[in-house]
Amino acid sequence: MSCSLKAVYGSSVLTVENRAKGSFRVCSSIEALQFKEAIPKEFLAKTLDASDQKPVDSFSLKAPKLDPFNAQPSLCRGKSLRWWEKSLHPNMIEIQSAQELVISLLNAGDRLVVLDFYSPGCGGCKTLHPKICQLAEMNSNAIFLKVNYEQHKPMCYALHVHVLPFFRFYKGQDGRLCSFSCTNATIKKFKDALAKHGNHRSSMGPTKGLHESELLALASNGLISRDLVMNSTLNHNVDEELVLALS
Repeated sequence: MSCSLKAVYGSSVLTVENRAKGSFRVCSSIEALQFKEAIPKEFLAKTLDASDQKPVDSFSLKAPKLDPFNAQPSLCRGKSLRWWEKSLHPNMIEIQSAQELVISLLNAGDRLVVLDFYSPGCGGCKTLHPKICQLAEMNSNAIFLKVNYEQHKPMCYALHVHVLPFFRFYKGQDGRLCSFSCTNATIKKFKDALAKHGNHRSSMGPTKGLHESELLALASNGLISRDLVMNSTLNHNVDEELVLALS
């Protein structure tokens, strides 16, 4: 003998079946739910009428929820920015390699280029960062190349950078204009250099970029290619045989 009850619960249709096996089977149109409990023998011989029926609510069953967004933690949470990634402007570029640094300087033309050497663990760099970003925004024609010291130590050693924060200014045919270290307390030094060289007209001719000794040091460490050294030193008085010896 089997009896069944059907009830609409929210958007689900629940079916409760009494089978001769001595078990209840609860079926949902959305998902099958099952449970078993002992049934007295005398209940099996009893006719189920309206007075014997219990509301479906008395079974404390809840319709299954189909909510894919709550099924697992969201994978779309925004990545929090680290301090050296905040407030950056389009003219502020994070350098990924020595090769990129050399090419960026050569392609800058007559624009002022500021090399900004920093370290994530440098407190002075972190304090100074917001002001450098403000100055970069105010001098949108200048290019700010950011170099992470921790990620590019061999390159920084080849460029003789041993103190942070550290800055170098380059422009066109004149190459390096100045280099210095400054902190939040001595930011005036940076502002003065920016004002002096921002409107400075470089000598006529191809962009010079890094000094030849720096290029050779980078090449000797395998950080830049021989071809890039040759292209970068066309306007330098460098012994071509020495460059070829680096290959």
